[in-house]
Amino acid sequence: MSWEELEAIAQAEDIREASQKREDRDRLVLRVLGTEDGQELMRWLRDTILEQPVAVPGASSDYAFYREGQNSVVRDLEARIKRARNL
Repeated sequence: MSWEELEAIAQAEDIREASQKREDRDRLVLRVLGTEDGQELMRWLRDTILEQPVAVPGASSDYAFYREGQNSVVRDLEARIKRARNL
């Protein structure tokens, strides 16, 4: 067996491990936020964070970057819930 073949096997195992960790995190998010209370929290996050402007006239561009970071957290949670429901 060549080094290239061994490295390919190791990389495949790393990918499987990373995939398993992602699925485990997705399931965790679904267990926590998939409840009735969790769904209410997600609605509140969507209303107060995602459904608000990223930038307002006269605001620093730094604020827009900050706001987009907030949005990405909520979007990530929503994506994890959706993926876990499809597992």
